[in-house]
Amino acid sequence: MSLTARVGLAFAAALCVAIVLLTFERPPIQASQVGFRGTAMEQVVNPRSQAVRLAANRLPEAPEAAGTDGERAHEIYENVQVLREVSVEQFGRIMQAMTEWIAPEQGCTYCHNPENLASDEVYTKVVARRMLQMTAHINADWTPHVGTTGVTCYTCHRGRPVPAAVWANTTLAQNGLQAPNGQNHPSLVANLSSLPLNPFTPFLEQDNQIRVISTAAHPATNPAGIKEAEWTYSLMMHMSQALGVNCTFCHNSRSFANWSGSPPARLTAWHGIRMVRDLNNDYVTPLTPLWVANPHGPPDAPRVARLGPDGDALKVNCATCHQGANRPFYGAPMLQDYPELRAVSLGPTRVVIPQ
Repeated sequence: MSLTARVGLAFAAALCVAIVLLTFERPPIQASQVGFRGTAMEQVVNPRSQAVRLAANRLPEAPEAAGTDGERAHEIYENVQVLREVSVEQFGRIMQAMTEWIAPEQGCTYCHNPENLASDEVYTKVVARRMLQMTAHINADWTPHVGTTGVTCYTCHRGRPVPAAVWANTTLAQNGLQAPNGQNHPSLVANLSSLPLNPFTPFLEQDNQIRVISTAAHPATNPAGIKEAEWTYSLMMHMSQALGVNCTFCHNSRSFANWSGSPPARLTAWHGIRMVRDLNNDYVTPLTPLWVANPHGPPDAPRVARLGPDGDALKVNCATCHQGANRPFYGAPMLQDYPELRAVSLGPTRVVIPQ
């Protein structure tokens, strides 16, 4: 065998080894049956990655409960709009918790002028009020998705002013093999596949039809084609990664479209998609003018982008809360330690939008 042939053979062998190592997970891999026998409804878990997810989904210790007696917050402090009826002690407790949840390095000045705590001149204070109302709305009106576990600011923020997992609209240049919807433009959202790289706009902001599989044999009309299927499967890839599960966590592999044989998690996910759409349209996007006026955050805080490349607000998706766990913090109860969040007023607040 010539030297050239040996070099070529060695290169081919090295390439095969690299493909195997980068494509397949190293054993042991644990699989557990979660559905009907014979339908391949199993959840596959890599113990090594699972250990990382568990470490990333630990709740901080809750501070000692505050007394509920005494004067109300709005009776002592000026310009209290959404936490009016909690006690003064509870008010201080939830302010301390929010600081640790969202801006532990910046402290109170992330939202407040230290010379005038009642002032709304720091825009993040205005945003925080609306986010408190959003949290209360989730806990009160989206129990089909969050159950009694509930959410707090920490569910998304986890010690960061801007949550780690957010998204914005994406404008792509049309050249080469790249298709208009982002196919052949691998992104982590679609697990580096050739599926559309932004499935969020049509489904988590707009109300487009997600179902693409017909429920009848040879239907006369089916508006869904390959293009629509690619959008749907890109969203499903995101949900699978965001929750750290396979497709059969929500679907029966015998018939992905059939509801009657699906696990209960599918209904929970159905509500979750609509919840995220509600939050993006009613709470996040309306605050865009504030972020346009402060695209990198408060002046004295580290510069962190608040807008996407097209100038739209950074919005939420499934990963914003779940971050690799099928339930945020693997179902650890969050709301029960913070009764103050149940007392948030959902009434209108004074929001000054820059002109």
